[in-house]
Amino acid sequence: MLNVLVKGDENGFVLIRALEPRKGIERMKKRRGLNDVTRLCSGPGKLTQALGITNHHHEMDLCSDPRHCFARNTKTSADVVADKRIGITRSAHYPWRFTLRGSPFVSRAVRLEGGDPATSLRGRSRRSSSLH
Repeated sequence: MLNVLVKGDENGFVLIRALEPRKGIERMKKRRGLNDVTRLCSGPGKLTQALGITNHHHEMDLCSDPRHCFARNTKTSADVVADKRIGITRSAHYPWRFTLRGSPFVSRAVRLEGGDPATSLRGRSRRSSSLH
C-alpha cells in the first residue's frame, strides 16, 4: 500500500489507493500482466504492484529525490469530490474518500445519493502542503 506521511505545521497522512498512470505505462502493464490502463492502478494492491513498491520502499523520503517527489501543478485545476469510504465497516460514513469526479481510474465509481453527485470540493478553501 502507498501511505504517505506528511510533516509540517500539522502532521497527517494520505492513503493513496488509486492513480491515473501517465508515465511508465508499459512497465506497469508488464508488472500487472494486463493492457487495460484503467485497471493498472485502480486499487491499493494493483497500484503497488504496478509501481513496483515493495518493503524496500518502507520509510522512503519522497522529497529527497526529484524522481519520487510529489509536485503540484498550478496550471491545472481538479474537480475533487468527497465520498464515503469503501471496503471498510468502521468509520465508513465519513466522506474521507477523495477522487476526481468521473475518473475511470478508481476501483469503484463515486456513489451518488438521490441522483446527486458526491460533495464537490471545488471552490472550497483547501489546505495543502507543498511536497517538494
